[in-house]
Amino acid sequence: MPRAAVLCVVTIAFVVFIAAPLPALSAEPPAQTPSIAILDFELHDLTYTPGLAEEQERTAAIAPLLRDHLTTEYDYRIAEISSEARESADKAFGYLFDHHDIAADLGREAGGDWIVVGRVHKASFLFVYFRAHVINTKTRELIADLTVEVKGPQMRLTIRGVETLAEQITAVIASEG
Repeated sequence: MPRAAVLCVVTIAFVVFIAAPLPALSAEPPAQTPSIAILDFELHDLTYTPGLAEEQERTAAIAPLLRDHLTTEYDYRIAEISSEARESADKAFGYLFDHHDIAADLGREAGGDWIVVGRVHKASFLFVYFRAHVINTKTRELIADLTVEVKGPQMRLTIRGVETLAEQITAVIASEG
């Protein structure tokens, strides 16, 4: 092989070696995953024996399950809201569920792009509804009022209800852009 050809091949190899990482350096950074704040769900028990320990335990488990599922399955970042901040913003039962602007401010202050304010609506011993308001913390607007029906108190049914709620939340946020 003539010396000029060898020099040409070496030069091309050198340019390819040096230039190969350049597209990675000049590419736009990946979009940051959305952050979401999820408040603990409130129990709205309309049965003739409200506040049973089993129902309170199930209600207390929903937000942690939802946070975990949105993190592991959908790659959301969770914005943590301190109990002090929530107590300061929450004036009474259902207040943050009904006042989207106040909930949005609470979520935004915690670093969330979105906030989910939830309620367990129990009208019967046979079923409950997991209700979730999805609120854009920048616009302070209610984006969705989601409902998932769960028939029975078993933990596996609660987990399935939370998974369905996470799917709905993800679909709503994705549709917003």
